[in-house]
Amino acid sequence: MHKAIGICLGDTTGIGPEVTLKALASELPLDETRYVIFGNRALLRALNEQLGLQLPLSEAASAAVRIEVRDSAGKDLRPGLPKGDAAAAHAAMAWLKEAAAACLRGELAAMVTAPVNKEAIVNAGYDFVGQTELLAQLAGTRRTVMMLLGHDDRGRWLRVALATTHVPIRQLADRIDQDSVLLAIELAAKACRDLCLPRARVGVCGLNPHAGEGGKLGTEEITTIAPAVQQACAGGIDAVGPLSADALFYYAYRGDFDAVVAMYHDQGLGPLKMVCFEHGVNWTLGLPFIRTSPDHGTAYDIAGKGVANPSSMVAALRLAKQLAAGANFR
Repeated sequence: MHKAIGICLGDTTGIGPEVTLKALASELPLDETRYVIFGNRALLRALNEQLGLQLPLSEAASAAVRIEVRDSAGKDLRPGLPKGDAAAAHAAMAWLKEAAAACLRGELAAMVTAPVNKEAIVNAGYDFVGQTELLAQLAGTRRTVMMLLGHDDRGRWLRVALATTHVPIRQLADRIDQDSVLLAIELAAKACRDLCLPRARVGVCGLNPHAGEGGKLGTEEITTIAPAVQQACAGGIDAVGPLSADALFYYAYRGDFDAVVAMYHDQGLGPLKMVCFEHGVNWTLGLPFIRTSPDHGTAYDIAGKGVANPSSMVAALRLAKQLAAGANFR
């Protein structure tokens, strides 16, 4: 891989900097991948010393440099800022935008984003829904889908694509339409191919309990979800549904399906985090570049204590490298 993997440091008052450096310490000896961290140099140097990692952090932009740190924002950041500080929120947004721009220019093979805090960013004055939505806006596309994936200690995978993301439950039925469900099915099937899986069988959840019970518990399965599944099948995708979510995840977990399309955030992420809470990965499907992130938040309660588990960030880095090395992303 000739291009570097970019890493956005996220909210520096959370565990993002810690899990980033710990993950790099784990990954750096394994291959020749180069990394570019969009983050604060002084903070990273202090943390690198505190954790005793001895990572080769550099300001230089060179093919010989394994970890370059680009510090274009957050010059006033320092260790010990209050959790959710506005300065950290402004820096996180600047780094996210800079890394996305570098991906769009073709300078990076992929970008990995450490966690941010939505409330802190909104409180800092931004109209912000999430990193996924912002990256889609920066890339000029609305055809993106969030996929979360991970495996248990026996190698059993769950891959979950979401038809909607950060939507209040009260608004869900109005936000789910045939196009959004179809897009999630299509991109979930493509994700299976990008991962070079031998099959791309997609199970599609219903919205209502028991997938609506033939219209007795809701009609979205009949009017919206089933037509999307039928359209996907007509296009050559191996899709099945709508199925009752409580049963579908069991069948997917035992290997009957390669990916699941969930109708909303917690319908899909509850089962996924039960299976792989510590090393799940968030992958944004449909962007013109690769973006992954750890599937956890800023964890303010343990930030600065040196005890954060980097497993999810390690998994996010490895997926980014895997995708960047694949034929579909060269």
